[in-house]
Amino acid sequence: MKNIFKSKIILVTGGTGSIGSEIVRQLLKKGPKTIRVLSRHEEGHHQLMHELAGEEEKMRFIIGDIRDRERLALAMEGVDIVFHAAALKHVPLCEYNPFEAVKTNIVGTQNVIEAARSAGASHVIGISTDKVAEPESVLGVSKLMAEKLFLATYFYKGGTKTKFTCVRFGNVLGSRGSILSLIKSHIDKGQPIPITDPNMTRFFMTVPEAVSLVLHAALLGKGQEIFVLKMPAAQLSDVVQAGIAYFAPAFGKKPFEIATKIIGKRRGEKMHEKLLADHEVESALETKEMYILTPSGAAFSEYTAIYPASRVRKDDKRFSSKFARKLTLKELRGRIEEVDRNHFV
Repeated sequence: MKNIFKSKIILVTGGTGSIGSEIVRQLLKKGPKTIRVLSRHEEGHHQLMHELAGEEEKMRFIIGDIRDRERLALAMEGVDIVFHAAALKHVPLCEYNPFEAVKTNIVGTQNVIEAARSAGASHVIGISTDKVAEPESVLGVSKLMAEKLFLATYFYKGGTKTKFTCVRFGNVLGSRGSILSLIKSHIDKGQPIPITDPNMTRFFMTVPEAVSLVLHAALLGKGQEIFVLKMPAAQLSDVVQAGIAYFAPAFGKKPFEIATKIIGKRRGEKMHEKLLADHEVESALETKEMYILTPSGAAFSEYTAIYPASRVRKDDKRFSSKFARKLTLKELRGRIEEVDRNHFV
């Protein structure tokens, strides 16, 4: 993969979060001039500073919030590439705090776009979620609006060179507050593990997998595309079973001793997620690693000349977690072990 990050000044919003911090780790291997980490999470900054001891010359830790336009403008000065990973991401919290979701996921994204344009950044890559496809939750709607803002930059482009691209993926195993953290915590406390609905399905990937493909999308982007990362899916009951099997022995317990309880689908949740909405299929291309939603009105030939891509078949149902390939218990166990080994849980 061509290295577009070497000797560049890079800003990562939400850079102390699970995705943001892994973006930082992988970028450090690519020889950037400076990486600026923007986050309002003081303890997250403190932890990442200690973890990355020895990289001080390349790192800048900036306490700030994407809601604060002035602070964001200062953080953005002289930046070449921006990864926008800051967001409110939990479905229940966004349902009960919708005004806050709007301020961060929508207004905050607008602030990032405007600051990047003013600073003359070459690339801005936004991190999105599969919950934007036919959304039912405040989170999904707010992140869909964030995607729309990225796509609408075409109308505000003027003479600026900035390319805006989005990357959409599903649940990330080992991200902060993920189901694995929940399983581990409840086993430790001797509490039953809550399951919303055992038949619920979700797309899953690990943090390094997600970020590796985000960096790849940054290289491929011409501007105004949405790269939708392909992932296998899993049934919730299987994820819980694999998680219990892996974590129970660490607490001196046998898997059959761990209780579960079904609590029912929560407000804003779907039984199954989609990587693409039905109306998006006609404008989508497909490669081995991802679907690519091309800009409205763009010729497919512009993209097939760059990517080894083909049109998505209209009868293809794999972009629904209900019909996508399911991870086996053995595969889930392997991924959980990888996540735990890399200290993501």
